[in-house]
Amino acid sequence: MPIRGLESEKKVNENGEFVWISLETGRTALPYLSLFICLLAWALESVAFAQAPASASSACGSCHAVETVHQIETPMSQATLLSSDNPVFKRHPKLTAHKGAYTYVIETKDGKTTYSVSDGANTVTLPAPFTIGKRMQTWVLERDGRYFESLVSYYPNSDRLDITVGDEQILPSNLDEAVGREIAYKQAKDCFGCHTTNAVVNGKLSFDSLQLGVTCEHCHTGSNTHAFEAVQGVFESIPPHLKNLNAEDINNFCGRCHRSWETAIRTGIRGIPNVRFQPYRLENSRCFDGADRRVTCLACHDPHQNVVREPVVYDKVCLACHVSQPNRVAHAASTAKTCPKGSARCVSCHMPKVEVNTPGGLLTFTDHQIRIARPGEAYPN
Repeated sequence: MPIRGLESEKKVNENGEFVWISLETGRTALPYLSLFICLLAWALESVAFAQAPASASSACGSCHAVETVHQIETPMSQATLLSSDNPVFKRHPKLTAHKGAYTYVIETKDGKTTYSVSDGANTVTLPAPFTIGKRMQTWVLERDGRYFESLVSYYPNSDRLDITVGDEQILPSNLDEAVGREIAYKQAKDCFGCHTTNAVVNGKLSFDSLQLGVTCEHCHTGSNTHAFEAVQGVFESIPPHLKNLNAEDINNFCGRCHRSWETAIRTGIRGIPNVRFQPYRLENSRCFDGADRRVTCLACHDPHQNVVREPVVYDKVCLACHVSQPNRVAHAASTAKTCPKGSARCVSCHMPKVEVNTPGGLLTFTDHQIRIARPGEAYPN
């Protein structure tokens, strides 16, 4: 075959075989052809890999099936949805809420979702291509180069729209303010940076490279490169094993999105609302030791699986420290006392449930500050 971009013609070589000869050099064009085919195959594979974000998990799954088979079902994997694919909108193509003088409408039509606010005389309508959150759902909106958190969110407990948690005190005085709370560009990056993958490139928000939800690459930086190279038998780019980090580093890693101790302190968020910041709460625990991997996010939770809700499952983690003296592992935490009340369903007492009152109904979170929780005591910061 002639090679595009290279002047050549068909000749018969000394073996009676047809070959393409470069008119520029007189050399057989087969080396160019081989190189061309290799480069073409590589390019097509690269393009296919880049154009199919969901294939990253599939590529990883060829070797890491146990980790990937259920990860795609987790809330992290579905932390952001295309609004056009949102199952809530398939049930409710048009959701409406009335707040004060304003009417809010989230409507999906012809595969596009819009967020509208009206004061009766005028209406502001903005595209809402992405839904943030699998259960409670919020929208980050762009208007004239500025970003806003939608003033209403969807709450699954009530199956309706209501004021976004944390924005209850906002009383809009005009239509522009009614759209939502303006957030800084950095906050918009943080929202998409945690709820999606590859949304931030070179420090800037990039919707072109954004992949929905938390994929392998989100936590295991370089996994896309590793998956591509592994097909070729190259294993030099294996991402580091996160379990090898010490307790403090693991919690800080998870805290990039779930709020670390430092982040919670710096933002000054106090009281019940910070129960959602699990790494912060865990580090407040008396038993937390930055060098002891028995008290970390990963000690209890496999991020590739849905959260286990049955308290008894976590007993083995608690009893890794709180066991009788003869069976205790030698470590800095070996002075942990044995619970006089029992050795089953430990977290039901020592990690109490905390209700966060929201407009859409109560949301319940497990408080990760491990302690002796006494009835009637104030919420500890």
